[in-house]
Amino acid sequence: MRAWRTITLLLLVAAAAAFAWHWLAADPGYVQVRVRGTTLETSVVAAIAMLLLLWAVISVLWWLLRFPFRAWGRAVQRRGRERLAGGLTAYADGDYAQAERELGKVSGQAPFRTPALLVLARAAHERGEDERAERALSDVDASGTRAADALRARFLLERGRPAEALSLLKSKAADGLSLRGRRTLIDAALAGGDTQTALDALPAFARSQSLTPEAQAALETRVLDAAHGATPDTARLNALWTAATRAQRRRPELVAAFARRSAALGQTLAAMDEIESALRREWNEDLAAAYAELGGDELAARARKAEGWLALAPNSPALLTTIGRLYAAQSQWAKAEEALERALGLAPTPAAWEVLGDYRRGQGDAAAASVCYANALRVARGEASEPVGPRLPLDTRPIAFEERSEHGVPRLPAAK
Repeated sequence: MRAWRTITLLLLVAAAAAFAWHWLAADPGYVQVRVRGTTLETSVVAAIAMLLLLWAVISVLWWLLRFPFRAWGRAVQRRGRERLAGGLTAYADGDYAQAERELGKVSGQAPFRTPALLVLARAAHERGEDERAERALSDVDASGTRAADALRARFLLERGRPAEALSLLKSKAADGLSLRGRRTLIDAALAGGDTQTALDALPAFARSQSLTPEAQAALETRVLDAAHGATPDTARLNALWTAATRAQRRRPELVAAFARRSAALGQTLAAMDEIESALRREWNEDLAAAYAELGGDELAARARKAEGWLALAPNSPALLTTIGRLYAAQSQWAKAEEALERALGLAPTPAAWEVLGDYRRGQGDAAAASVCYANALRVARGEASEPVGPRLPLDTRPIAFEERSEHGVPRLPAAK
């Protein structure tokens, strides 16, 4: 199709040229130019040809005159690109002094000024030269103002001054924030305890899709977790929970955060219901552990419910620890000890050792309790636990249980 269009266009040009030739051949026209007694006479066709030739000569001369300057400009830009690349590489390597030198040399060139100054400020901040970093950010052009403000706020946040960072970003919010500025606003708000500001900034940052879905979900979970923990009353807590998306309400971290705060505000039944509903959908160790962290209400009902879950997760250390905690809270020490020994036999966790220490203390054995508490610290640090003592042997042998799939079908034991 393109070839046919080209042929058609050439035919039209040829036809137009033939028509123009016959038209000019009949009357080529007459041009006379008189300058200071000198007269030039020619035809229209020759005059046009001479003008075109004159334009071509002038263009060539102009190109030749500009060539040295263009060559010098290209050389300067090439050196600028090399220095910018060298500065970025030095910054990535951690050679911040070299990065400052390279980027300082290229910061005077307009095309590289903004990126060079921004990275130079970051390098100076990493070296501890806060005044140098601030001077570099102050020299940034208008095109990089938002990025400079975001870096200032990030520097304040990294220095442990979230209130100042938050105040700076709020003052610039009317002019619009960069993506880094929005992310820093969220981090500063969380660090300063202003969860409402973090919540308000979250939707705009999510629409940018600057993070992967997994990273965005983690950020949302962090913000909503903090927001749930800071709600002052049940009305706001329920409004916040209702406003969350269905996917967010299914995240175990947020279910646990809502349940803990709801229980702390006196709504233990609502907290129990959310955890129980989540565990019916999918088993989760963290939620099983959180079931024991809902205060001192409904202990007997929660203990019965937790024991019922053993049919689904008989080898769950978190569930067994939860059962031990719930029975210990009711001073049913024998049942608590049995569940805790089974939990430690499966996985010696700090939580299980801590609750066992509570049990030993409740029995009046301070020496064994101190060993259990010390074991909780050792396990948390990745160290091996110590025996409770010859007088109080602790059976931590694993106990075999029937394992079932997520559909409740028993699994055959694995071949040895």
